[in-house]
Amino acid sequence: MICPQCRFEQPDENAECRKCGIVFKKYRAPQDALAREGEKHVPREAPASAGEEPYSGSYLKELFFFVKPLINPFSFGGRVVVFLIIFIWGWRFILSSPESTYTAQSFMHLVNLPFHEAGHIIFSPFGKFIQTLGGTLGQLLMPLVCCAVLLLKTRDTFGASAALWWFSENFMDIAPYINDARALELPLLGGVTGKGVVDYHDWEYILGKLGLLQLDHTLASLSYFIGIGLMLGTFAWGGYLLVKQFQNLDTK
Repeated sequence: MICPQCRFEQPDENAECRKCGIVFKKYRAPQDALAREGEKHVPREAPASAGEEPYSGSYLKELFFFVKPLINPFSFGGRVVVFLIIFIWGWRFILSSPESTYTAQSFMHLVNLPFHEAGHIIFSPFGKFIQTLGGTLGQLLMPLVCCAVLLLKTRDTFGASAALWWFSENFMDIAPYINDARALELPLLGGVTGKGVVDYHDWEYILGKLGLLQLDHTLASLSYFIGIGLMLGTFAWGGYLLVKQFQNLDTK
């Protein structure tokens, strides 16, 4: 089936267009009425010509707020549970600080750590500085990749909002590490601190090379505030999607 408004091709069984959001039955109702009366129908909006870019606002709305026409109640219930968990847990992160040890002691730190260490390995061909920065890049890129796949490939907008929550939590996870760049008191992998091994502390090395070591506390706070802002955004995004899904519950 090709959408009569935006010309997007999609499965025949769709009740509404996955790109522009029109409901086919409602869109065709005036045409059908006019056809029955034998009158010539004039479309409300001219269909997009071949190769013409769709209206960007509609595309972004479809990308970030797509909801299936019929939502399974059990799947919806599971999403509500997930939302409540990340909402309550998220506030625990928000109410902490870069000086707190909460992020380093949380379960999410154990989830982030393998991607941090993998980042060092993946970026090792690009020199010591990028290799050192690669740990932080690794733990930030993984949730972003998950978010992109869920948005673009599987069209799971709620799952993407949860992945963005994970991305925001990572900004909070790295903040205490940045904050420790001069103090070198945090226990690192292997049970040592930055004081015990030269250039072992990622952010002491990174900020030292950049000549920004004196800004460790400022940059840590910035990272934490970015995480807070993104996390609040995920609450709004995920909550809005749940409201839309509730309206589309398949209760038959």
